[in-house]
Amino acid sequence: MVAVSADGSPADGGANAPTDRPERDARPPTLAVVVALVAAAVASLAGFLAAPLGGALLGAATVGLVAGSFRRSHRLLSWAAGVGTVGLAVAGYRGGGVEALLVGGVALAVAWDAADHGLSVGAQVGREARTRRNVAVHAGTTLLVGALSVGVVYGVYLAAAGSQPVAALALLLFGAVVLASALR
Repeated sequence: MVAVSADGSPADGGANAPTDRPERDARPPTLAVVVALVAAAVASLAGFLAAPLGGALLGAATVGLVAGSFRRSHRLLSWAAGVGTVGLAVAGYRGGGVEALLVGGVALAVAWDAADHGLSVGAQVGREARTRRNVAVHAGTTLLVGALSVGVVYGVYLAAAGSQPVAALALLLFGAVVLASALR
């Protein structure tokens, strides 16, 4: 009986052969991190204009999104998005303007989605791959869906609610559900 080894020798290109390629860098692409950071900064600014406490929570979410991107942690990204959502809810509860809340909501969704997509792309193809077009199209599509959702929600708000803060919060949450459904 002849034994066959799964490991080949270096001469025939087996598992023990030295490789000349460096290991793939699984960090997210730089463009995805930059898009997430810019969108999160827009969300923070919008939240701060709506209500300073909400803006502070959105600022903490921005830090969490950046940390999640660098640590390659989907869980940290989700927690950061949750903190940002709470920040939007607090800003709405404290009487923030509907327009600023809607802009902040879309910007937060774009930031989270770009960071999450960047982690996935980095894990699949690496940071050095050509991913600019992929990241740009993905972020642009998320922004387009968010803008269309905001247009519908804001139109319903103007037609039905006038300028009542409680109704604005309810419609904002409805818009967040619609946006989340459209993204998945």
